[in-house]
Amino acid sequence: MIKRIILSHDHVFWTILHVLLGIVSALTPYGLILWFYLVVGTSVYTIIRVKSIFPYIAFITYLTSFELLARMSQTSPFIPYELGKYLLFCMLVFGVIKYGYKNYLGLIMVLLLMPAIFFDLSGKVDRQAIVFNLLGPVNVGLAVWFFYGKNLTKAQLIKLLRISLFPLIAVLSSTIFKTPSYDDLEFSLGANFATSGGGGSNQVSTLLGIGIFVSFLFLINKWKITGYRIADFFLFFLFGFQGLLTFSRGGIIGGILGILIILFYVLLSAESEKRRYKLPKLGRILVLSIILLMLTFQVADTLTGGLLGLRYLGETEGTLAGTKEKSIDSITTGRFNISMEDLELWEENVLFGVGVGASSFLRDGSQFYLTHVELSRLLSEHGVFGFFYFLILMFLMFRLFRSKKSPMEKGILVAFFMIAIYTTFHAAMRTYLTPLFIGLSLMEIKFLVNRPRSIKKEVKIDIHQKFRPVL
Repeated sequence: MIKRIILSHDHVFWTILHVLLGIVSALTPYGLILWFYLVVGTSVYTIIRVKSIFPYIAFITYLTSFELLARMSQTSPFIPYELGKYLLFCMLVFGVIKYGYKNYLGLIMVLLLMPAIFFDLSGKVDRQAIVFNLLGPVNVGLAVWFFYGKNLTKAQLIKLLRISLFPLIAVLSSTIFKTPSYDDLEFSLGANFATSGGGGSNQVSTLLGIGIFVSFLFLINKWKITGYRIADFFLFFLFGFQGLLTFSRGGIIGGILGILIILFYVLLSAESEKRRYKLPKLGRILVLSIILLMLTFQVADTLTGGLLGLRYLGETEGTLAGTKEKSIDSITTGRFNISMEDLELWEENVLFGVGVGASSFLRDGSQFYLTHVELSRLLSEHGVFGFFYFLILMFLMFRLFRSKKSPMEKGILVAFFMIAIYTTFHAAMRTYLTPLFIGLSLMEIKFLVNRPRSIKKEVKIDIHQKFRPVL
């Protein structure tokens, strides 16, 4: 099945299929369960038999992207609640064994996480909490180990992005179907679960933000999602509109961040680079996209009676009523204070930290609250080892910034990495997105170079000269 999806040119069919899958998933979990295992059952033999790494990467990307829809549809235990974590762990380990690796940085990252498993300063952490907190950063290490230096062509990248978008279209379809009539919706200055389709608003917003970013990539490069330009623009609008209505800002900002990175690399590239790498002429497409984004926000803001704009300005019910002072903590919905308390725990336990999962039990003002900023959790629970873990990530980011690639290739890879890191500052590493996107950002993508004619002639002459004695 995965081979059929990859090779098919009937993009409309697969788009409609995933729209229907989202609607069915809103009614019953068994439609998604059936589809998930149908894809697995009909694809495993092909994946194992084929030597090329691309079908395997497409298989990982497609299946893990169903993580949120599975949660929204309550498919557990048939499809685990944290599908992305378990599936990524198994498939990345298998991938390293089958396809090899090019360095040990990912393995070092995994080993740095191990010491904190063996102690717990709170005395309250169980096995489930260890898996919940540890598997995300472990998968990031495994993703670095597996993906680093693997090659993709431009055509394969387009197929991969499209196949990653299909499950997000199903999520979008399911959330829209589950959203009550707009006349019945009540908005406040907090996250809106009624427009999140039964999933966590932060996680739904994150994936819809990715939908905004990926669909924008298709639009500016004139790649096809559905096969119809108007339908692709409509998808772009729907991802933005539904994402805004969740009132969860982090995911939408992440999508916009990705777009800005792409624009930075394309717009600031020299004219010679634009010709050499056949970069898209943004002109009308960029103007249309900006107008559409502004219109989307305006429509959503009007629908919410102006509350959406206030939400993005960091206002809360308390700050508007004058009972609470607007601060960085109110703007970040409590994340800042939790992070500061994590850093206090690290200061008290610099070397080894407090142990995996123990920070939520040991913080004073935010006890029992989950950390939403992965960096502060790594430091408080893993100590110096968590610090070195994050330093390796920063080293990989620095190498990515310094690499010599085409502007579009570099823009896409940097956007992947930065979205993944940014997500850890508002949703920790609780979804498949961070490990998968960090992994994909470390691949080599071969964009075509439009080489001058004179160079081609020189190469041709060199070839004839080289083989003339043999002939």
